[in-house]
Amino acid sequence: MNRLSRSLSRGTRMVAVAAGALLAVTACGSTKGHDAAGTAGSPAQVSIALGWTPNTDYTGIYVADSLGYFKKQGISLKVIPYASTAPETLVAHGTADFGFSYQAGVAYAKAAGHDVIGVFAPDQKGTYVIGVRSDRADIASPKDLDGKTYAGFGTPDELPELQSVIRHDGGRGTFNHVTLNTSAYDAVYNGKADFTISVATWEVLQSKLVGKPMKSFKLTDYGFPDQYSNLIVSSSKYLTAHADLARRFLAATQQGYAYAADHPQEAAKILIAANPSVFPKPDLVYQSQAALAAGGYLRNAKGQVGTQSASLWSSYGDFLYGNGLLVDGDGKKLAAKPDWSTYYTNDYLPAGSR
Repeated sequence: MNRLSRSLSRGTRMVAVAAGALLAVTACGSTKGHDAAGTAGSPAQVSIALGWTPNTDYTGIYVADSLGYFKKQGISLKVIPYASTAPETLVAHGTADFGFSYQAGVAYAKAAGHDVIGVFAPDQKGTYVIGVRSDRADIASPKDLDGKTYAGFGTPDELPELQSVIRHDGGRGTFNHVTLNTSAYDAVYNGKADFTISVATWEVLQSKLVGKPMKSFKLTDYGFPDQYSNLIVSSSKYLTAHADLARRFLAATQQGYAYAADHPQEAAKILIAANPSVFPKPDLVYQSQAALAAGGYLRNAKGQVGTQSASLWSSYGDFLYGNGLLVDGDGKKLAAKPDWSTYYTNDYLPAGSR
């Protein structure tokens, strides 16, 4: 099954993390009892939880496993498939060593007191865009969305995000909205809604392949701060207890994403081969991986892979805080702006990436 929506993943993960106390979860993927050091003869198992069904967000992990980068680091990779429990929850409970998240997801979880921290940015810039049908001549820019209907996913950041973009373009930021989750795309295609939030490197490409093309507006073209729409997270507890193993894991992960940046077609082939029943239309995978590489998503301006930026964390983090979207463990809005430097770390990346 193809991934239906990273935006739905945003919603399900946010709800699972921010609804209150962390759920008790089973120990699938736990590294308790495993050899933390790992040797050539007895590799250490490291687990990572997916945030959705396999897609090009995760290509670097599958590349690193297939090409032996993890093996060279003395690591045996365990991939925990997406399920109803949020990756942030699995990581905070120690059930997964690492997990895939996104910037708002990390902010929601950490503000609520959970042990989650961003350690690697597969995408160096955000992939979210506003999507509308390509034949909508009446929607030429975000200001034209005033009075229209938004099909969304129920996360708290969606509406203030869209209002900010529309107002920056000269509109009022007033529109109707319905929560439809994965049905949002069909609603836009079928004319029952006017716009939604899409992923430029997936849904926008997919819409063309299925004969229902969308046009899109980049949020950052309209004054909105960029964000990490794809992050790998861990917990401070795990990083402290397994610092060397974490560094080896992220070194191999970085190699995997660097390979994907430089060899997108080969990397896409590896992702497809690792998940043969997931991609009935492999053209989408090839196009998506090519778009990530050509669009400068996988490397920053310095050519680095995986690095997180203080400016990006503070600008988007300030948006979340300024709109009252961050709450503590009791559900109360944070009274003081967080220290964003505690929400992420580059300390476990190879030296040239810090």
